[in-house]
Amino acid sequence: MTTPDEHRHGPASNDDLGFVLPVPAKPGGARIAALMTLAVALIAGAFLFGYLPRREQRSSLARSTRVASAELLRVDFVLPKQTKSSRPITLTASLQPLAETVLYSRANGYVQRFEAELGDRVREGQVLATIETPELDQQIEQARAQLLQVQATLGQAEAQRDYAKTSLARLERLRPAGVASLQELDQKAAEAKVSDANVVEVGRADLRRLAQLKSFARVTAPFAGIVTQRNIERGALVTAGNATPLFKLSATDPMRAFVQVPQDLAVSVHVGTTAQVRLHEYPDRVFEGRVAHVAGALDPATRTMTAVILLANPKNELLAGMYSEALLPLSVSRSIYEIPVTALFNDAQGLRVAIVDSQNTIHFRPIVLERDTGATLQIASGLRGDERVVKLANAALSEGSRVQTRN
Repeated sequence: MTTPDEHRHGPASNDDLGFVLPVPAKPGGARIAALMTLAVALIAGAFLFGYLPRREQRSSLARSTRVASAELLRVDFVLPKQTKSSRPITLTASLQPLAETVLYSRANGYVQRFEAELGDRVREGQVLATIETPELDQQIEQARAQLLQVQATLGQAEAQRDYAKTSLARLERLRPAGVASLQELDQKAAEAKVSDANVVEVGRADLRRLAQLKSFARVTAPFAGIVTQRNIERGALVTAGNATPLFKLSATDPMRAFVQVPQDLAVSVHVGTTAQVRLHEYPDRVFEGRVAHVAGALDPATRTMTAVILLANPKNELLAGMYSEALLPLSVSRSIYEIPVTALFNDAQGLRVAIVDSQNTIHFRPIVLERDTGATLQIASGLRGDERVVKLANAALSEGSRVQTRN
């Protein structure tokens, strides 16, 4: 039996569906706890299998890096072995001309013509260029006219001087008779000594000076050689002094080869020592020469002595500025040092070896090679014999780096 209220409102859902829905069941506490436990387990598994291995890898890498950075490079070293050598030494040489000069004009004017071209061989005193000097020519003409004027009056001056001498002789005879006074006698004596010859000489000296300047209009070669530069053209204005270079002249026969002899070999090189010079441009040629000059002192910066070798060059085969190799025989045996060939550093900085100092710090030292025997190197200069030389050249070595030694 339904109540009025139920009859009025009634359960609409039941009327709509036509059946009664069951009451929803509420989940129990045990089921919720199981679901939460499962979620936590999944999260923990993802953490253990993902993050922890990556953290362990990073930690291992950091430990390896710290160990590697803390560990110094270990090297073996050897002491250079001293020996003797009387072999000729080969040194780098630079070729320079026997004489070289730049020619300038000593007169103001215009280049009338030049008679030597670039590369021409010229004789000593040969005319290289002629300079037109209109202003100087005018000064010479004026000086000649003044000299002619002075010479024209010279006759009159000589006549006056002769008359003064005659008057002096007459007064000297009349002076004892009291006819002529002492003052008149002194005046005539002074007039007799006057001459215009000094004026003429001044005019001639000025003319000689101008003629000397005129001779500079012809530019001549001070020595025999080759014209290596020509800096003028016809009609160019030139001035006296070093403002306008005209030619550059080089004497190339004989040619000079400059070599820098190391300190331990300097005492063995003397004037007159024979030498052989080789060039890459002439692989099958040997140029014979001799030492003409030695400096007699060492350069404090490089500890080397300059020696000059003279080489005959009649065909101009040797050019100024060429690099070559000079072979010098030495009269006495000298000390050299032997090291393993593996110790050599050969790079853009030249031939070097790595030295370990007392603080186990690496320092590179340049050396001069005497001979390569295959297994060893004979060092001409650069070592004293008490150095610890790194036995094996290693690219990891650098200037100032610290190392550990194994021996």
